[in-house]
Amino acid sequence: MPDRAALLVIDMQETVLAHCADVPGVIERINGLLGRARRSGAPIVFIQHQDADAPELAAGSPGWQLVAALDRREGDPVVAKEYRDSFAGTELGAVLAATGVRRLVVTGAQSQYCVQTTALSALHHGYDVSLVGDAHTTSPATLPDGDLPAATIVQFVNSCFGTLSHPGRSTEVVPAADVAL
Repeated sequence: MPDRAALLVIDMQETVLAHCADVPGVIERINGLLGRARRSGAPIVFIQHQDADAPELAAGSPGWQLVAALDRREGDPVVAKEYRDSFAGTELGAVLAATGVRRLVVTGAQSQYCVQTTALSALHHGYDVSLVGDAHTTSPATLPDGDLPAATIVQFVNSCFGTLSHPGRSTEVVPAADVAL
């Protein structure tokens, strides 16, 4: 039986998702995980990025809002963040400490930025991490040689995280259908 887990939903916001791949599918899989977490009593934490220097992500702006299709309910904790790392300068550590969890199930946007950075930081904060390989998304990246498709970036993050090892911690990349909560 896996250790008690919490579900993290990172930056599923209007502006953040504007050019991301497979948004309806990712939302559907996250909503499925939210339902399973609620049924099992697993803690849920939503992370919401804000940036006073970017009007589209200023707290309270339309683009800052979590997407309406997400099954967020009254009472679900929301942690505000200003950095890619959801632990940096936030109350996430305290929120998770109060739950007694040892494993984080990570979902959200943007794969190579906030999702990956938070997953790596979680290891340093003493958590085992399950990255849900089909429940995170990103937008294409513009490189000097051309665009890198979003699906390729998601696959790359999954591949890197899937081979990661960290002293005393376990990591895995798992499809939403196989996540233990």
